[in-house]
Amino acid sequence: MASTFFKHVPFFVLAILSSSWIAQSGDPDILSDFIAPPNYNAPIDGNFFTFSGMRGIFNGSNPPNFKGTKASLAEFPALNGQSVSMAVLQFPAGGVNPPHTHPRSAELLFVVEGALEVGFVDTTNKLFTQTLQLGDMFVFPKGLTHFQYNADAQNQATAISAFGSANAGTASIPTTLFATGIDEGILAKSFKTDVATIQKIKAGLGAMA
Repeated sequence: MASTFFKHVPFFVLAILSSSWIAQSGDPDILSDFIAPPNYNAPIDGNFFTFSGMRGIFNGSNPPNFKGTKASLAEFPALNGQSVSMAVLQFPAGGVNPPHTHPRSAELLFVVEGALEVGFVDTTNKLFTQTLQLGDMFVFPKGLTHFQYNADAQNQATAISAFGSANAGTASIPTTLFATGIDEGILAKSFKTDVATIQKIKAGLGAMA
């Protein structure tokens, strides 16, 4: 995987640069150059503005399930007030990033390995889909439910996502509905099914965790 990624480093650089436009409508402006976390005792130098949490991704190992590695406010405090964050999305063969939303930002996705089936649903319940090839980009509008799927049964896929917020947030639809304690009777009525079916769905999600 590492060799494939570095072969397309120019595309990676382009993805980073493209994050500038998505940041225009992000977090509120700050009144200083940057914000250091409270009680931050280390000197403010280049280390503060460096995030090395992605290094292990490109060591050749492939995750058995979908994996998203984030560089957001929680992982990279220097992003506070900068209206930008990123994530590397790794899809094994047949891997899926289930339907989810980002309540505080649009997402600009850039495919750097393999191919992906992607889509989102707007507020009129219209589905927009696309098959993305290596080097393609796709934007998921802010707050709308969307997904990504690697339909290739043999090869993995990798994408980089840029967000216009240091903390875009992620709400997974399956987790939100079936793993947060919503009454099973309410779910059964909402999906016009029975409680036993809801329990089977919950059991399946638990087995996949």
